[in-house]
Amino acid sequence: MTTATTTRKDEAYAALGVVLDPELDEPITDLGFVRSLEVDEGTVHLHLRLPTSFCSPNFAYLMSGDAKDVLTALPWTERVLVELDDHHDSDKINAGLAADAGYRGTFGHEAEEDLDELRATFRRKAYVAAMERSLMAWLRANPDSTENDLTAVVLGDLPDDRTSSALLRRREALELRTDPAAPALVDHSGRPHTGDLTMVMRRARATRVSIDGNAHFCRGLLQTRYPGAEEQQVPREEGAFIPLATLTVQHSTTQEHSR
Repeated sequence: MTTATTTRKDEAYAALGVVLDPELDEPITDLGFVRSLEVDEGTVHLHLRLPTSFCSPNFAYLMSGDAKDVLTALPWTERVLVELDDHHDSDKINAGLAADAGYRGTFGHEAEEDLDELRATFRRKAYVAAMERSLMAWLRANPDSTENDLTAVVLGDLPDDRTSSALLRRREALELRTDPAAPALVDHSGRPHTGDLTMVMRRARATRVSIDGNAHFCRGLLQTRYPGAEEQQVPREEGAFIPLATLTVQHSTTQEHSR
């Protein structure tokens, strides 16, 4: 393999790092969803895999379509082929990707929800989880404070660490204020929360635990389905230890949502 080809393969893999599983809020490269990536001059051939054959088709198409978009956007690509393996809708999704038919063109009347709406929904959930992580860290660092003191916390009060950086990235994605004077505890539209903030934080914690638990569970499913997949997986950057009891609850939730 030539040096140029190696460099292009590295570029292609790095580009895939911005493609997120919408529900798990992690790059497909970190999750181990990239099964193979081949580069031959200007041609790129990508195979993707998912934890189960029944993962939600809209999630599967969104990730596959986003992967094709970022690879096509590279200045040197001439042909990009993305294929999703071992999914119950693989044939339909792969045909749609090859024809650039789009989500609705691929699924027709089965496309109940626009992908932009789906993406926005999970972007908001990712923000809520990131906010909860940051503010709970602030409360642990200020043990004399309570949830109701969070109304006075601004972004500049948060530590300069990866948890805060993740919160800022998710605020940027929602076009929320990111300056140091901005209130830290706001909803996805930027409005400050009012009322009993204990309940606000409890609901936010439920969202965060759901994301962390599903991410942990899906990683395990992928390792079971594809032995050796763990070698490609990167530990969850902002995750926390998930107790077994919590994972059992998440397992039930995952089954209910076919994820």
